[in-house]
Amino acid sequence: MKLSNKQKQFLKGQAHSLKPVVLLGANGLTEGVLVEIESALDIHELIKVKVPTDERETKVLIFDAIVRETGAVKLQTIGHTIVLYRQSEEKKIQLPRG
Repeated sequence: MKLSNKQKQFLKGQAHSLKPVVLLGANGLTEGVLVEIESALDIHELIKVKVPTDERETKVLIFDAIVRETGAVKLQTIGHTIVLYRQSEEKKIQLPRG
């Protein structure tokens, strides 16, 4: 899914007040965590995921894996948190026109 800059800015604004829905634990990105992220995206469309690691490269790899596995759009990363968007069948979030 391609989003225009206007749509990305709109979604970032929507995500600002959100709390992370999924927190990665000591085991990192497991199958169970991916299932949780998938479920959260289906329910909310717009979510934050927190990855508590101090290893910058590890964090980037985990962020990339989440995006690849879920098919979500990475809107932004802020510190240890990634903001993801994936439109569901119901299209709960009405995006502005492009």
